[in-house]
Amino acid sequence: METTCVKALVTGKVQGVWYRRATQEQALKQGLTGHATNLPDGRVEVLLCGRRDAVKEVAEWLWKGPENARVTHVEFEVLDTHAPDDFRTG
Repeated sequence: METTCVKALVTGKVQGVWYRRATQEQALKQGLTGHATNLPDGRVEVLLCGRRDAVKEVAEWLWKGPENARVTHVEFEVLDTHAPDDFRTG
């Protein structure tokens, strides 16, 4: 089973619309670890670590987000890092 970690920077109306918690739910459904954190500039940083296919599925979901989100851009970077033990929001 091949694993990976991907960092995503999500731009648009993604703060104050339950984006971080919804991302956490999607990640946990797929067995992923990582985080979803608000950034001072209004973006959300997401780290997804786990099975490559599960990371891909949640990464695609990031473009949609929860009902009230309006995602305009998602920038991805594959990381060579140690996967965290859980998924956190902050």
